[in-house]
Amino acid sequence: MSVATAQPDGALPVRVDYDFASSLCYVAHRTMERLRDPLETLGIALVWSPLDLTAITGWRRGALMDADRRENVQRVSRELSVPIRIPRIWQDSRSAHAVALTAPPDREPTWRERVFTAAYEEGRLLDDASTRELAAELGLDLAEDVLAEGLDRLEARTRQAREQEVTGVPNFMLGVWPFGGIQSDETMLSILGRYARKERERSGLA
Repeated sequence: MSVATAQPDGALPVRVDYDFASSLCYVAHRTMERLRDPLETLGIALVWSPLDLTAITGWRRGALMDADRRENVQRVSRELSVPIRIPRIWQDSRSAHAVALTAPPDREPTWRERVFTAAYEEGRLLDDASTRELAAELGLDLAEDVLAEGLDRLEARTRQAREQEVTGVPNFMLGVWPFGGIQSDETMLSILGRYARKERERSGLA
């Protein structure tokens, strides 16, 4: 299961596993937005797919971010030229993901952008109240039955990622191979471009 997003005809989909609670996922989001045009030239369509990293790693929701983890995020954000406000805690992102998984496909990118901006530029918490405010702001439904459906999808999506040996986020699924982390623009384009060429050769579409 993955988030349904519109893809250009003939584009090769690459699933990107993410968690709104992850500061590095925000850095990845901004980095890949910067690469929108070259990715289109390579014929690659990113399919952003949320998962619940706490269910995989056991990181406690609401726990303070330790100094080493904050320093790592700061280092990566500096290297990739992505300014960020790092939250003090590991946020509970489940409600925000429920919206992403139930929003109309053409609205999901707008929701993803709004949540990342709220958390890592405006410094907002992603608690249920804030998530409801953001959803109302964009005219998205967060009724109890919709929330329950989204949480069920999130659990299934997380279970699938675990079975595919995804251990962290951001994660780029290159076929059956998970590629974790975010690198420089040049490195990401090189890795994704090489994967796209090999996949098209394998499929006889090169």
